[in-house]
Amino acid sequence: MTADRRISPVILSGGAGTRLWPMSRESYPKQFLPLAGRNSLLQDTAARVSDSNLFCKPTVVCNAEHRFLVAQQLNETGFEAGSILLEPIGRNTAPAVAIAAHVLIEDDPEAIMLVLPSDHVIRKKDAFLDALKTAEIAAAQGYLVTFGITPDGPETGYGYIQRAVGLKDIPGAFSIDSFVEKPDIATAEKYIADGAYAWNSGMFMFRAQEYLDTLSKLEPEMAAQCAAAVANATEDLDFLRIDPETFGACPSNSIDYAVMEHAEKRAIVPADIGWSDVGSWNALLDIGARDSFGNVESGDIVSIENRNSYLRSEGPVVAALGLNDLVVVATEDAVLVMPCDRTQDVKTIVDALKVKDIPTATENPRVYRPWGHYETVDAGSRFQVKRITVNVGASLSLQKHHHRAEHWIVVNGAARVTRGDDKFVLNENESTYIPPNTVHRLENPGKVPLNLIEVQSGSYLGEDDIVRLEDTYGRGEQD
Repeated sequence: MTADRRISPVILSGGAGTRLWPMSRESYPKQFLPLAGRNSLLQDTAARVSDSNLFCKPTVVCNAEHRFLVAQQLNETGFEAGSILLEPIGRNTAPAVAIAAHVLIEDDPEAIMLVLPSDHVIRKKDAFLDALKTAEIAAAQGYLVTFGITPDGPETGYGYIQRAVGLKDIPGAFSIDSFVEKPDIATAEKYIADGAYAWNSGMFMFRAQEYLDTLSKLEPEMAAQCAAAVANATEDLDFLRIDPETFGACPSNSIDYAVMEHAEKRAIVPADIGWSDVGSWNALLDIGARDSFGNVESGDIVSIENRNSYLRSEGPVVAALGLNDLVVVATEDAVLVMPCDRTQDVKTIVDALKVKDIPTATENPRVYRPWGHYETVDAGSRFQVKRITVNVGASLSLQKHHHRAEHWIVVNGAARVTRGDDKFVLNENESTYIPPNTVHRLENPGKVPLNLIEVQSGSYLGEDDIVRLEDTYGRGEQD
C-alpha cells in the first residue's frame, strides 16, 4: 500500500459451508459459488486484491480436495496465485495463517500479510482500501490488526470486538479492550447503543514474522508443528502440499482464540465497507436487490403475492404463491424451504441427511476434475448417462475400465480420442464406442470447451473402476 512495499494477501479457502445448503456442500462449498454476482466469492476476493501496484500475488490456503477447483476459478478470471498451499486436514485458521506466514517469509522476511476469508462480500471497495492503509501503518509498527465491521443493527450471529483508546499517531486505529462471543438480542442492543463495539470480520493484517513470534509464545506446540509441516512440504505441479503427518499432529484453533485474544500488541481498525460473511440465506436476502414486495429472486421464478422472501432456483422452475418471510432454494437435486428466522438452523437438515446416508448432504451433482467437470443426468440398472465438459487444452488420463463400456457423443467442440492403438478426432454430432478393458484417452485440442454425452453400460459403473496408466495431474485411482 505504501510506495516502497506491497501487501501480501492470504486467502483462506476452507470450510464446508453447510449453512448455505443445498447450493453449498462439502464437495463444493460456498466460496466457489456465484452467490452475489456473476463471479464466485473466491473470484471476487481475488479481484479485490488484484492491483499489482498495491498487492503481491495472493497466497491461497485450501483443502487438498479443492486444489484444481481453486486453480481453475482463479485462471478463469485471469488471476494468478503466488502459491496454493494444500492442507491435508482442516486445523482451523490459526495454523492455516501460520503455514502461509512461513511460505511468505521465505521470499520476504519483512512481508506484511493481509488475511482474507474467501467467502465474504465487500461492496465498498474504496472504503476497504482506505481501511487497509490504516491497518498497514499499525502492522508496520508491530501490531496484530483486525478489522471491525461497523454494525448496522443488533446482530446476534456475529462475535463482537470492543475497542479501547485510539493508537497514537495512527488515526482510525484503536487498541482492543476485549473480544466478545455472539450475544443474545438484549446484549447486542446494548453493544450498539454503546458505540464502542464492532462485528468481528475475521480479516487481519500483520507482519508475517510478528504473527509467528506471537504464536510461538502463546501456542508453542502449534507453532512448532506448523514450522515442521512447511519444512517437510512437497511440491506437486503448481501446488505446495503441506506435510500430512506433522500438520495432522498440530492443535486445531482459530486465530481469534489462539492469538488475537491474548496478544499484547493488538489493534482494531473499524471499517464501514459493505461487508457480509454470507453466513446464511438471510444474509443474501439482506444484501440482494429486493423487489417492491421485499423479495429477492434469482433464477427461473414465478412469484405471485409473496412478501419478504428469498426465492432461488438453480434448475427447475419454482412457482411460489402467497409466501411470507420464507426461504425457498431449489437445485437440480434438492429443495430447501424454511422460515427466514430459522436460516441459522440449516445444519440441522444437513445432519439429518447424513444420518440417513443421503449423498445430497455433502456431494454436489456436478463433480469437478482438473480437466473440467461431469454430472450424471440419468442412471439405472447397468447404465449411467453423464454430461462431460473438457476444458480447452485439457485431457483425461490414459485409462481403462474392467467392468464397463462407454459410448461418447460429441455435442459441440472437437475431441481427440485414443482408443487402443487408434487415434482420431471426433467433431460435433460424431460418436465412438470404448469396449471394456480398452486403453483410452479423451482430449480437447480445440479453442472452445468440449461438451459430450457419455453413456456407460456394464455390470459395475463405480468411479473406482478406473485404472490410470498415465496422468498429467499426478492423481491416484479416484482423485
